[in-house]
Amino acid sequence: MQRYVVLVLCCLCLQGCYYLQAAQGQWAISRASQPIAAVIEDEATAPQLAARLQLVQEARRFAVDELGLPDNDTYQSYADIDRDHVVWNVYAAPEFSLQPKTWCFPVVGCVSYRGYFHEEDAEREAKRLRREGYDVAVGGVTAYSTLGRFRDPVLSTMLQWDDVRLVAVLFHELAHQVLYVKGDSGFNESFATAVEEAGLRRWLAARGMHDEMAQYESRRALRQDLMALVAAARDDLEQVYASAIGSEEKRRRKAARLEALQRAMATLLERHGRDAGSWMAGELNNARLVPMMLYEGRLDEFRELLAACDQDMRCFYGEARALAGR
Repeated sequence: MQRYVVLVLCCLCLQGCYYLQAAQGQWAISRASQPIAAVIEDEATAPQLAARLQLVQEARRFAVDELGLPDNDTYQSYADIDRDHVVWNVYAAPEFSLQPKTWCFPVVGCVSYRGYFHEEDAEREAKRLRREGYDVAVGGVTAYSTLGRFRDPVLSTMLQWDDVRLVAVLFHELAHQVLYVKGDSGFNESFATAVEEAGLRRWLAARGMHDEMAQYESRRALRQDLMALVAAARDDLEQVYASAIGSEEKRRRKAARLEALQRAMATLLERHGRDAGSWMAGELNNARLVPMMLYEGRLDEFRELLAACDQDMRCFYGEARALAGR
């Protein structure tokens, strides 16, 4: 209890309302958390929930034993937060730049988003940034990591996913506790995605889940194709923004290139029989492109690093730490 009181007081001294809402949000989640073992054993627990939490326990042990991920209190508890998203992230970028606006915090350093535990607070910040001339995007998030500072629970929002996606996110978020470089979101998310990818393949192979493996590989290939479209658009937009043409012409070319990207992504998704809604909801702008590239911008580099380690995870972690220090 005293720990959280001190946290709230420190937050008030640092950045007022933003830190206060963050502290209150984290405190509410901590209060809602119960040990997973107790939830499973409770006769009032629905069988489906008990089965999903049993899966979490199995994946958690696999993460420690097979992937060398931290053996700590993370994902040993469960919190039902009774909403679809745990936080809402705000992204912003200048009208004629793909360099995202960053916010700096004591623990994580500078990141390209700002998270709010209430959607109305996120929308209020988005409105303020739009008035300042930024392209802005707001996205709901179903999981996040405190990097081991708190006992992160499995959230009810995470159970919206299928089993494969749930296990993948557990591996991804635990990877942030192995290596996290303050101020380099691209490095951190690509590293965690590489761990997620390698870990999930091992998890599925160990269980003989060949159909699930094929589906996972198909989803990964589709995402890679989508990111190739985004990367090409980013290259074209960067040329437009760096050119000496006037602002009106830049706006025209920007709108045309983003519209072409949206069409290309929708066509690719439809070709694979996928719903384009989650990708294509809302108008594309510079800020919308920020999170699209965040998780895979350096993924190929980490894949090569893991291959050079002959798929040994502990070797990979060591080499990744060395890369981070360069």
